[in-house]
Amino acid sequence: MLNEKDCCLVIMDVQGKLAGLMQDKDILFKNIRILIQSAQILNIPILWCQQVPAAMGPTVLEIAELLTNDQPINKSSFSCAGCDEFNGKLKEIGRKQILLSGIETHVCVYQTAVDLLSKGYQVNVIADAVSSRTQENKQIGLNRLSAEGAKISCTEMTLFELLRTAEHPKFRQIAKLVK
Repeated sequence: MLNEKDCCLVIMDVQGKLAGLMQDKDILFKNIRILIQSAQILNIPILWCQQVPAAMGPTVLEIAELLTNDQPINKSSFSCAGCDEFNGKLKEIGRKQILLSGIETHVCVYQTAVDLLSKGYQVNVIADAVSSRTQENKQIGLNRLSAEGAKISCTEMTLFELLRTAEHPKFRQIAKLVK
């Protein structure tokens, strides 16, 4: 089970024109926003990554506007774990449960998850907060991720797993986000 004291949220590569080409992009953006706001309410650290922003463009405004207290980690490797800055920050925060969101499921999300799994992290891919340009590529990515040992979840399941009870002091704030 997820534990808010052990979790870290990773948002990756929701940038430029590519983000606009994702399947169900409105649902993707909405769920990533819910995850960010929930992480902020629950004091869960957020690592925000961008793939070569000079070429790909910045993170879309819908996401970036919620991350004003965080600085993006710029990377060139497809896997976030191929970036020294990311690895350093992940080690610094000391969380072992990783919630993955972003694009594309079959490339950057997949490679990041596999690398983190190999380093002993518990990886949770939030299926309704990841996407690819085609539904087929997203599904292939999710299938491979599951086969590699990543846990596949969804935004609402993840949040209520973190809360565990309606008596959690932040329950009402989180419940309002998913209504």
